[in-house]
Amino acid sequence: MRQQAIEEILKTIPIFKELADVEIIALKNIANTKRYQKQTHVFMQEDQLTNVYFILEGKIKIYKNDLNGKEQIVNILHKGDMFPHQGFFRHDNYPAHAEVIEPSMLIFIPKHKFEQFLTEYPQTSVKVFRVLGDMIVDLQKRLEEQILNTTQEQIMMLLLRLVKKHGTENNSGQTLLVKQFSNTELANMIGTTRETISRTISQLKKDQIIEFTNQKSWIIDVELIEDKLFKIK
Repeated sequence: MRQQAIEEILKTIPIFKELADVEIIALKNIANTKRYQKQTHVFMQEDQLTNVYFILEGKIKIYKNDLNGKEQIVNILHKGDMFPHQGFFRHDNYPAHAEVIEPSMLIFIPKHKFEQFLTEYPQTSVKVFRVLGDMIVDLQKRLEEQILNTTQEQIMMLLLRLVKKHGTENNSGQTLLVKQFSNTELANMIGTTRETISRTISQLKKDQIIEFTNQKSWIIDVELIEDKLFKIK
């Protein structure tokens, strides 16, 4: 890829978009791009952590396996997201697996060069710390949900998170969520079973909280979910 192209696309990454030209040029000099095919891995858990990645196109699944080999999805990342979110400020290994779930184009920067860049340009360091802080808050909320809520409540909270990140509004003002994940993947996000997800989604449909427009789109009544959760509390 042309260096000029890298310079242009770096500005599309949220934490880099306000950088001065001199900072973009410095970043361009340490950045590389690579395409990944679906169902390949960017890295595996416990591989030596060598690069920091930013998504230009596509979708990446971050997951771990428990002692029984069961998959636990940590996050689904999209365009503009950075990963990994932990470990790259110290000598460590990748904390989870990163699998490509649709064809992707990634920017990658060697860890030691990225750390040096952050030292030289504190403005970007602040943005990175904000991203890491948001990630910590999100993980804390998920842990609280698992401890304090029933599985049905956790599923409703999961739907609210997905709507917040991926939802759109249709012409009628309704909240539309394109179903990007299988029931198995939804189950792996909160540590339950595919059958439990299916039963709960069916019940939410009966309660008119979810409406299936087609196999890949749901209309979700966010107010009804929030009201149902509030009444439970």
